[in-house]
Amino acid sequence: MILGLILRRLVQAVPLLLGVVVLNFTLIQMVPGTFLDVMTAEQQVTDPALIDRLRVTYGLDQPPAMQLVKYVASVARLDLGYSYRHNLPVIDVILAHLPATLLLMLAALAIAVVVGTAAGIVSAMKVNTWWDTAVSVFAVLCFAAPSFWLGIMSIILFSVKLGWFPVGGMVTIGLDEGFWTQAWDILHHLTLPALTLGLFYSANYARVMRASMLEVSRMDHVRTAYAKGLKRGAVVLRHVARNALLPVVTLFGLQLGAVMGGSIVVEAVFSWPGIGGVLFDSVMSRNYPVVLGILVLSSAVVILANILVDILYARLDPRIKAR
Repeated sequence: MILGLILRRLVQAVPLLLGVVVLNFTLIQMVPGTFLDVMTAEQQVTDPALIDRLRVTYGLDQPPAMQLVKYVASVARLDLGYSYRHNLPVIDVILAHLPATLLLMLAALAIAVVVGTAAGIVSAMKVNTWWDTAVSVFAVLCFAAPSFWLGIMSIILFSVKLGWFPVGGMVTIGLDEGFWTQAWDILHHLTLPALTLGLFYSANYARVMRASMLEVSRMDHVRTAYAKGLKRGAVVLRHVARNALLPVVTLFGLQLGAVMGGSIVVEAVFSWPGIGGVLFDSVMSRNYPVVLGILVLSSAVVILANILVDILYARLDPRIKAR
């Protein structure tokens, strides 16, 4: 049944990716100017003959519909085009920066899920107490504060004032030690950006988990578990928390795209070498093949992650396997 679920989701992903390509290509075509205009303004190219040759080389002389058909065909061959600014294939440019973004995303999501879920459980178990009030205030503060502001404040406090963490970057320049030393150095640099992004999204998990816990705790099977003499901790963990996780898993799948978008802002604040900086530079320089490539690959990552979420959902709720 799990294999059938995966196959259905992969088949559904094909028209979704096609729609992403068509929509983003159309929007980019509506933006005035091309990379040739930027190169001319920066005095990189001044020869009109060379400009015409570049326009033919990159297919800019063809109608937009023909450009779209050719681009869709190239994406089907896993060819995302060529970046004139990096002088590399787009896929190589993206793959060089994607691991850093994925590392930041996964770390932030792990923090958001763990902190938010734990806060929601505590709030539900201590409902209408000062614990519940503290969790609510924490959720409001984390959600109301913009991620870039949290990042700047954390840099001022933990990097500038206390000196506990580096200001930015992913690794210490010039560090050439063993594997574990380099891994610890990356983790040291990752802490502040991951906390900044993770705490922002943990507020949603805390509120959803609290509401779900309160709803599940009133169900018949929970009262039956108490009637059998089970302790409260066992009932909460085995019968309440597991069923209450279903909305959290759904929220996890929905937030993947938002986390990737939010990571771009955090990358800029902490000088994290992910795809955020590449995307910003590509937009400003009209390097549209890279922009389209990042959007397509980001969509593919979100689709694959949602397939994993569907599998996890089926594991948590056995009733889904029968559908």
